[in-house]
Amino acid sequence: MRTVQVTEFGDSGVLDVTDAEKPDPGPGEVRIEVEAAGVNFADVMQRQGNYVGGPEPTYVPGMEVAGTVDAAGEGVEREEGSRVVAMTGRGGYAEYALADADSLFEVPEAMSFAEAAGFPVQFLTAHAVLHEWGGLEAGERVLIHAAAGGVGTAAVQLASAAGAEVFGTASTDEKLELAERLGCDHPINYVEEDFREVVAEETDEEGVDLVLDGVGGETFARSLDVLSHFGRVVAYGAASGEPGEVDTTRLLFENKSVIGFHLGNSLQRNPQRILQSVPELQQMLADGDLEVVVGQRFDLEDAADAHAAIENRETVGKVVLEP
Repeated sequence: MRTVQVTEFGDSGVLDVTDAEKPDPGPGEVRIEVEAAGVNFADVMQRQGNYVGGPEPTYVPGMEVAGTVDAAGEGVEREEGSRVVAMTGRGGYAEYALADADSLFEVPEAMSFAEAAGFPVQFLTAHAVLHEWGGLEAGERVLIHAAAGGVGTAAVQLASAAGAEVFGTASTDEKLELAERLGCDHPINYVEEDFREVVAEETDEEGVDLVLDGVGGETFARSLDVLSHFGRVVAYGAASGEPGEVDTTRLLFENKSVIGFHLGNSLQRNPQRILQSVPELQQMLADGDLEVVVGQRFDLEDAADAHAAIENRETVGKVVLEP
């Protein structure tokens, strides 16, 4: 089978397309014939060697796949040909991938495999940072950074559906138009405007109740500026390459909270807290209340181009590889 490997840390050029043997499923596992593999910014950071606790080369990246069950390991009753999507942790950039049978979600016939591959990481993260960690309530104000990205497009829809007033940042008018279509009430071009000034003007200096920050660095620091008293920031990434720094004295006297979230770690330590949202999300998708925004699709051999597009901020929604 064809697979993509990271043979050493570096730029997107280190992604090497090669042949490998099909993996055999062990007890409790299934082998999936991959139709679409999700590409995430975490994959990029792991390839760069900048991901805390990330894998060491040589490895196959890719933490979510959609396709059909090809084989089942001992103790697994899964019909071959079943349409499924799964969290794999790694190994998804391939024609075949292994996954724990307990991690599988059914893919309805009406949903494409590309859409299915855009569901797990994006929507489980968005729901968790908004609700389980962020405690969003109807009528509150939320600021979502990278509102046209994978997690951002999911979060904008979920926040709007929850009755929140949604602020969203993005770098181009095209991205902001997408965010607005999905339910963003106040789209902000952060290249041309200081989001702090927009939030202050639109809220009469009160600020927002919740900020979702996957950027870190200076964006995180500025996010604290726009928080209302008793507001909270959920930090779930550092796409800028720089961590956010917290002045705890400021949190104390301004009654603000900073909460961290990591999907993979949360799934390992308390999977029920994450997975309890799946039935609701699946129903909302089935009813047409949510959509998986698939932006760019790349052939498996073009994984390096997919990574470069993400790094260069050229993508919207979900990026997928199709073997």
